[in-house]
Amino acid sequence: MEAYGVVIVDDHPLFREGVRSVIDSEEDMQVLAEGTSGDQAVKLIRELRPQVALVDVNLPKMNGMQVTRQVVGERLSTAIVLLTAYDDVEQVLHAFSAGASAYCSKDVEAGKLVDIVRQVARGFYVVGDQVFDRQGLEEWLSRGVETVRRPHLEGDVEAFTPLSPREMEILQYVTRGMSNKEIAAKLGISHQTVKNHMTAILHKLDVEDRTQAAVYALRHGWVRLQDTRK
Repeated sequence: MEAYGVVIVDDHPLFREGVRSVIDSEEDMQVLAEGTSGDQAVKLIRELRPQVALVDVNLPKMNGMQVTRQVVGERLSTAIVLLTAYDDVEQVLHAFSAGASAYCSKDVEAGKLVDIVRQVARGFYVVGDQVFDRQGLEEWLSRGVETVRRPHLEGDVEAFTPLSPREMEILQYVTRGMSNKEIAAKLGISHQTVKNHMTAILHKLDVEDRTQAAVYALRHGWVRLQDTRK
């Protein structure tokens, strides 16, 4: 049986070394390459076409969520396993809506990690201890989104949207993984104008980056889950 090809992308050398040791100790999987940034992740996936990529969520230049959307957008078959130091249900929902095949803590046990690699390489999705096919994942996502949305939709204060119509439009495109350049071309406005709107969006929502803004929009019901996949 041919071994599953795996790429590891994380900016911490000791973590990469530990993961490589775990993966290479298994007969049915092999580490093909390592990377330290999001753009390297995309480059390695394009060139090597691994069955699985283990990608840190918080990467420099291009974060794990953006890598996932890029890979999915290019219709590359690599299954993305996002690794994180934080366990946040909203980030989990956003990861799977972006196209990830699994989302797990960086302190995951070695045996669990290799099991996740095998499952996603076979086309399944792993959420905690649960394994889903595509339909099962869709149903789980729908339930999860409704759970995090409901508290924010019950009060009049939360129903208020602080963003302008143009900012909301741009935020919609952000949740689809589009870059500022792509959004500018889509809307027929300048790249700088989009950057100015993004600065305003981050300020108004009191968040630090695009991923947090997208999660905020999903949580508050401003963006429907199915809209993020168009």
